[in-house]
Amino acid sequence: MTPRSYHSPRRQEDAAGTRRDIVDAARRLFAAQGYARVPVAEIAAAAGVSVKTVYASVGNKPEILAEIISLSIQESDATASLERIRASRDLRGVVAELAAGIRRSTEESQDAIDIIYSALGAHEVADRAWEQSTRAFRAALREAADHVFALGVVRPGLSAEKIADVLWLSFGFGAWRALVRDCGWTWDTAEDWLREQAYAVLDPRDSGPR
Repeated sequence: MTPRSYHSPRRQEDAAGTRRDIVDAARRLFAAQGYARVPVAEIAAAAGVSVKTVYASVGNKPEILAEIISLSIQESDATASLERIRASRDLRGVVAELAAGIRRSTEESQDAIDIIYSALGAHEVADRAWEQSTRAFRAALREAADHVFALGVVRPGLSAEKIADVLWLSFGFGAWRALVRDCGWTWDTAEDWLREQAYAVLDPRDSGPR
């Protein structure tokens, strides 16, 4: 007679909660101190578990980092934002939606972005995540650029590729980090300024950026 396996929903819930506590603790510590400076023992202490439990529940530091990045990607509403952009028929509407949508997702995942920055060069997981995130981000901006180019609402002489480059310069990771992290701007002020700068560069009625 084959023994029947036992599945306890309560035990599964407890395991999921422990995993979540570990990842949340690591996320806070990595964001505050940098990936390289946080040992697994400190993550365990912050989560209220043993080091052995950290390894059994999530894994080593690179695996914890990968989990943080994966959760951050899942929380993004990039698909919904692109749908709203495709529904817009004018340049200002597209730029406003880009500014608002990217600000929202960047602000919500800023600690994950900071963690990736701190881990760049320290582990291939971060390097690979940065490359993949950048590629996906630029691909989404290219879709928005193709949309406004097809509408014919940008200044003459700008190709879809150049429009995408302008959008990356205006709304890429570096733009928000420079204004909010380095210069101390509020997210609202940064969103307003980046939106108007992008619009000024693309607006066919304007001779150049303000």
